[in-house]
Amino acid sequence: MNKKVNFFGVLCFSISMCGFAQQLPIVIGTDSTQIQELDEIVITDSKFKLKRENSGKVITKIKQADLQHQQGKSIAEIINATAGIEINGTKSNAGQNLNYYIRGGRNRQVLVLIDGIAITDASQIANDYDLRLLNADQVESMEILKGASSTLYGSGAATAVINIKLKEASKKAISANFRSVVGSNQSQNDTKYNIEDFRNSVSINGTLDKFSYLASFGNQFTNGLSSLSSEIEPDKDAFNSINGNLKLGYEFSDSLILNVYGSFDDFKADFDDTFSGSEVKDFSETNQYRLGMTSEFNYNSGSLTLNAAYNNTKRDISSSYPAIYNSESFVADVYNRYKFNTNIYTVLGLNTQQNTMESFAVPFGSSSFEQSINPDTAKFTIIDPYTNVVYQSGFGLNVNAGARLNNHSEYGSHLVYSLNPSFKKTGNFGYIKGLASYSTAYIVPSLYQLFEPSYGNKDLQPEENTTIELGTEINLKDKATFSLVYFTRKETNFIDFVDLGSFVYQYKNVDNTFTASGIEFNGDFKFSKRLKLNGNATYTRVEDVLELRIPKFKVNSTLLYDLSDTTFMSVSYQFNDSRTDAVFNDTTFMTDAITLKSYHLVDFYVSHKLINNKVLLFANMTNIFNEDYQELYGYSTRGRNVNLGLNISL
Repeated sequence: MNKKVNFFGVLCFSISMCGFAQQLPIVIGTDSTQIQELDEIVITDSKFKLKRENSGKVITKIKQADLQHQQGKSIAEIINATAGIEINGTKSNAGQNLNYYIRGGRNRQVLVLIDGIAITDASQIANDYDLRLLNADQVESMEILKGASSTLYGSGAATAVINIKLKEASKKAISANFRSVVGSNQSQNDTKYNIEDFRNSVSINGTLDKFSYLASFGNQFTNGLSSLSSEIEPDKDAFNSINGNLKLGYEFSDSLILNVYGSFDDFKADFDDTFSGSEVKDFSETNQYRLGMTSEFNYNSGSLTLNAAYNNTKRDISSSYPAIYNSESFVADVYNRYKFNTNIYTVLGLNTQQNTMESFAVPFGSSSFEQSINPDTAKFTIIDPYTNVVYQSGFGLNVNAGARLNNHSEYGSHLVYSLNPSFKKTGNFGYIKGLASYSTAYIVPSLYQLFEPSYGNKDLQPEENTTIELGTEINLKDKATFSLVYFTRKETNFIDFVDLGSFVYQYKNVDNTFTASGIEFNGDFKFSKRLKLNGNATYTRVEDVLELRIPKFKVNSTLLYDLSDTTFMSVSYQFNDSRTDAVFNDTTFMTDAITLKSYHLVDFYVSHKLINNKVLLFANMTNIFNEDYQELYGYSTRGRNVNLGLNISL
């Protein structure tokens, strides 16, 4: 290679080069190019704040109001109700590993951004970010952009980018928020409703003249549910997490803003032996801390932004196969946005990333840890210049195009690009928009896949993806928005875990080309000021090698009703089609394909505001009909559960 009480009882350097800007709907933070504040804006597909109607993509935006109506749920659970997304593990034991299946892809093809900066774990097989680390109470909003987006975000942005924005300081001198949730955590066979789920968070924040501050802390302890469903007398596998976040900001002038932050996220999850199906005292523990800064300099016709972050993660696995993994990553992204005239604007940027990992294992016949992956060897650097240009005509045509040159310390240079035209027709009814896109993406092998001594392969080459999208979006003023998108995605150089015979396995590039395609529908309809219906449906067709745990059909819908100015309620429904799972057969030593039956879930949520809206009481009931189903073969799933919560804002 080159280079568990009963429930009912109680990121480098600066660049400054010319680019271009669009007409009226541009909003660049608080800079001089801001023209107006927009009610519905998106940012992920261009790094500019644009009206949704002027975007050539269908972007799912989960705002703070949406999150407030789903209190008591994790971030992964909330995202899992999005069109085209299946996050496997969200309905199981709280500590269950999460698998992201989007448009036929896997974890390694989904990139997570937090406050605009890519975050990964370089020691993971898929180099992905574990959403179990994130506390939902710390999140302000999210945008989900599906399709290949490597031109703006680099390696891993092949099937989706999940852009998460954390909460910012209040404009008041001091504000505080406290939230507490208690609930049950039981399977379909348990109807005791013991309190086994505890979630608490507290934050204090504010602004003093030019200085802003935010400090928050959260904790979750969940018990009562075994990770496996096959145990005769199931044990309780606990999940315990803590999160802390500190953000400080200073406005030096109207044109220069600086924010620095630090955070830690830790969890410990008990699990059982999946091979023997027996109760054991295995656990995994993950500790992560991040340090970062973001600065924005606004000038007459644009802005220059620098985001940089250092991330350190340690994972300790205590089991029959104990291991320790350490990883470090540094990411810096500097980009210039510049207004040139009323029709064209651009982003010109440079992204750099450095990853290293180290692992320890206990060799056969030994009782102590030995280093298995050396960080002096297991490392790489990426330096990517990129550009993105948007043209918006005065007659409805919009074009978003970009390119990125990936320069990898091991693979040399690799060019990716995207072209995304759309056309919008506006009328008294609202607007209708047609869109198309052609985009490429790449996924570099993880350090684990390259350097793991038993399975690694230093000759691996990056996967490549090409995605084509065709779609339409219709907006009926103050009434409804509907969208329909067809996609087809082709994978080449697919990295698979290959059986070489004689019980020898290795990661290898597969010569075949694989295709995933499907249709995604979104609809939001307002019956009245108080009654709304949101829904989405997805059809996904994949080739055999990609079909693991991916439902062919998936439907989500939510009926939202404001009973009064202070009382809100909603009913949510989800249908998951049958899926294929893979199970190792310890008799034949082969992997068997298992079909998991389809299932339906119905949830209910209600909240009520008190004391001038400073106090919010809320309750959730999930899986109302106690549906018995399997999310993962051999693993437990949650039955009917209830939680109660209290939120106080001061």
